Amino acid sequence: MLPDHARLLALLQDAGEIVGRKKWQKMVYISKKMQLPLQEKYTFHMYGPYSEELTLRTEELCSLGFVTETKESKSGYYQYRYQLTEAGNTFLNTFSLEWPHQKAKEIIQRLNQYNAKFLELVSTMLYFEELSKDEVKEKVFTLKKSQNYKDVDIEEAWTFIDSLK
Repeated sequence: MLPDHARLLALLQDAGEIVGRKKWQKMVYISKKMQLPLQEKYTFHMYGPYSEELTLRTEELCSLGFVTETKESKSGYYQYRYQLTEAGNTFLNTFSLEWPHQKAKEIIQRLNQYNAKFLELVSTMLYFEELSKDEVKEKVFTLKKSQNYKDVDIEEAWTFIDSLK
């Protein structure tokens, strides 16, 4: 088991449960941007930052029995629920991992309170953070046109980002 896998287990342990693949992707990305020691590489995708590495590591953790991925039918689509298993907890408790437990728990629990749409907005804004705020807003309105984000959503996201730092 590699430390990168163990860090994902620690993140999931702090969350308790994460509902949705998109939400899982965004929570890991935002956590990484908040300086948690996560190594997954991200590219910009249809729903914002996406990591193929995270998808593969999650599949591996499920195959090892450390994480459960429960598929649930919901209003004409499927969503996935992620939880650490007892085996995952046991492994994590025996693995020597450098992990900023208090900082991570605060970030993860705050992120987990929000829905995937809001986290998609926040992660997209963070992806383009080297641009000016006006340029970021223009990117969001262009790339995320179908999400119908408004100025008030952008402001809420900036306030949230500032509160995480």
